[in-house]
Amino acid sequence: MISKISGKLVEKGNNYLVLGIGDICYDVFLPAAVMQRVEDNIGPDGKLSLITFHYHQVDQNKSIPVLIGFLNEVEKDFFEVFITVSGIGPRAALKALNQPISQIAKAIDEADVKFLKSLPGIGEQRAKEIIAKLQNKVGRFGLIKDANAGSKDSKAKDISEEALLVLMQLEYKKHEAQSMLKKVLEDYPDLQTTEDLLNMVYKQNKSK
Repeated sequence: MISKISGKLVEKGNNYLVLGIGDICYDVFLPAAVMQRVEDNIGPDGKLSLITFHYHQVDQNKSIPVLIGFLNEVEKDFFEVFITVSGIGPRAALKALNQPISQIAKAIDEADVKFLKSLPGIGEQRAKEIIAKLQNKVGRFGLIKDANAGSKDSKAKDISEEALLVLMQLEYKKHEAQSMLKKVLEDYPDLQTTEDLLNMVYKQNKSK
């Protein structure tokens, strides 16, 4: 199982990237919402790191390994929650997620059928099924991503204080949130943004 891939960007298509690792090149498919932010995450050496969802697509008598890439664990986790809806497999989810995950999560929680059925491949009946399955279960994704966008725009100096507010919105007790933030900042003192800090808190908390 391939859970992460890092390599030099060799080619960029409409919904895929080709990453070169030594003499081997890998095709990695990305939802449009992720693809839009790829350029900002390519290092000065031309390398890109992606968290991956790895599955096998069965086509007639063939089983084809497929990698779907994300820029962080939060995006991947939302994808995995999204495909728990009946009738939405990895291929359909890859196509459907063409809007920021924060907006999709918000639409689900607010039962916004109009917004959801505007996503590629999602009709009115499927939109209602998504709401029935996921409403009140994806709020954390919207909160985290919205806060990330806000921190980037404002260039907040105190990322710890902003991250604390987000965690408290997610119903963590203040002392628990402060403890998690303190541990991450001790382990990773060079974190520069609220997004990076929240991603590391999320990752460490998930691994417990």
